[in-house]
Amino acid sequence: MLAPMSTQHNPIRPSLLTRFSVDPLHTMTCRLAAVASGRAAPDLVLTGARVLSTYSERILTDREVWISGGRVAAIKPAGSWRATGHAPGAVRDVQGGILAPGLVDPHLHIESSMMTACAYAEAALLNGTTTIFCDSHEIGNVADVAGVEWMLEDARQAPLNVFLTVPSTVPATSPQCETAGGDLTPEKIGGIFDRWPEAVALGEKMDFVPLCLGDERSHAIVAESLKRGRPVSGHVYGREFVAAYAASGVTDTHEAITGEIADDLIEAGVWVFLRGGPATTPWHSLPQAIRAVTQMGASPKRVCVCTDDRDADDLFLFGQDWVVRQAVAAGLSSEVAWSMGSLHGATRFGMENDIGGLGGGRRADLVLLNDALEVQDTWYGGVPVVEHKKITPVLDRQLSEARYRYPDAAYRTVILPEIGALTPELPDGPCRANVIGVGAQGEIPLRHEVLELAEARAWEPVLDAHDLCFVTILERHGRNGGVAHGLLRGFGLTEGAVASSVGHDAHNIIVAGRHEADMRLAVETIRDARGGVAVVSGGQVKALVALPIAGLLSDERGGVVAAQTEILKREWSALGCTLPYMGFNLIPLSVIPEIRITDRGLITVPAMEQIPLFEK
Repeated sequence: MLAPMSTQHNPIRPSLLTRFSVDPLHTMTCRLAAVASGRAAPDLVLTGARVLSTYSERILTDREVWISGGRVAAIKPAGSWRATGHAPGAVRDVQGGILAPGLVDPHLHIESSMMTACAYAEAALLNGTTTIFCDSHEIGNVADVAGVEWMLEDARQAPLNVFLTVPSTVPATSPQCETAGGDLTPEKIGGIFDRWPEAVALGEKMDFVPLCLGDERSHAIVAESLKRGRPVSGHVYGREFVAAYAASGVTDTHEAITGEIADDLIEAGVWVFLRGGPATTPWHSLPQAIRAVTQMGASPKRVCVCTDDRDADDLFLFGQDWVVRQAVAAGLSSEVAWSMGSLHGATRFGMENDIGGLGGGRRADLVLLNDALEVQDTWYGGVPVVEHKKITPVLDRQLSEARYRYPDAAYRTVILPEIGALTPELPDGPCRANVIGVGAQGEIPLRHEVLELAEARAWEPVLDAHDLCFVTILERHGRNGGVAHGLLRGFGLTEGAVASSVGHDAHNIIVAGRHEADMRLAVETIRDARGGVAVVSGGQVKALVALPIAGLLSDERGGVVAAQTEILKREWSALGCTLPYMGFNLIPLSVIPEIRITDRGLITVPAMEQIPLFEK
């Protein structure tokens, strides 16, 4: 049973998954038993409902839910409370709506939303998500253990059940390949497990090639989780790696992008999280991977759905509820799809006795749905936090008045004492160029292309002839001031510049453009904002999402960040960029094929070899 989290700053309800959440165990179970047997009054009765049972995967008609002490006491036939002789604290007739358990998102990154955990809760609850399992490797890459613990303190004040899958791959590759701000050793990871009860699993093991090849550090990190009886999450590309990956102790992954690899993973004993996202982003692999269930005959019992990465704008529009509806559109029943979005995730982390269903004694985290599975209302621990698709005053006060304040150190992580040349020198004579090729929109892998460049007197005709722009990485942790230049093909940018301090996973600054002046303005804008994502055109800043917390997070409310992000994406598209900005942030992620660029230079994957930009 989990130890309780801190509750002193959360006036709604503690983010607990424990039966000690309100009273001592015997007091709480006595209370629930008394209510369930009709000997005591419930705090709240939701009657006239259809109940979506994730246990039997069917919809039970004409039911009511009895709630006491923030937990479900019983599911009864509608109107049963009248026969008890005890008046409930409140009764609400939901008029035939569907009551379902709150959604459980088994894999996501809060930092991708560019919001704090407290701000993230607003969008999550509007979408019916009441529990999340987050991997905070982004802030770990910037600020080491301190960054992870800042995020955990933030999460403790959020009106949401937040659990950590401890970052496992910080930095994502060796220091010879990139410069990060953090270095989470096996000893540091073990310490996070031991100090924080919210740390319930090891986060995605992104260095899948070294792990499969027996890298000692990678396996030592996995061992810190396994020896504590905690599960290990994964991140893998390529069917050839599945067997060794599973044998190394990994028991879930969200990176299945085809039905075939999803089927391989299921048969290897690995939970599969079907990742759904807008089709214009790299995070919508569900339609292909779900074929393992819909066409290839696999059972969905070890299959979940998840969101993985969402910016603030997309989070409000494409939450875990939207992913569930995508599973329905792909051919699953509503009952199975909602179970994959709730009970299955809870079961994967051993919490099915507290969340993911509406059985007796479970947390009263539940939602009211219409027939299209669209969330109308949300209750968190029996407290109404969303009504008629709007947050309630009690939630609004929590989000406004009880938010965590990050320490001053979190606001001092973008260190750029000097900004050197942002474009490479023109080659002296004919040469071959190792170029990063952008694939079709939404594709995560990048192509390694080799171009024959003729002798030229200026860059512009070269860029025009080959559909190129510059891409540059600047080390921003104050370690070495490294700068690396590259060429990007097929990105579509013909004028202006775009830049971001969210260059995964070391989170150095990435900037792309055609001219030095535009690129410099974009980088200076990010430096002055202490982090962010910027679009520059015509010598002006067209859009900026300022991210002063670790160069990753805004300190604004969720709606503000969503509005800023909407403008950013509009201006980003106006420049012709074929890769969405979140995909652009992945260009330095040197664990995904075939070629990446870090502050150390061009890196081939999976060979992990550094190669020059130009070769004679």
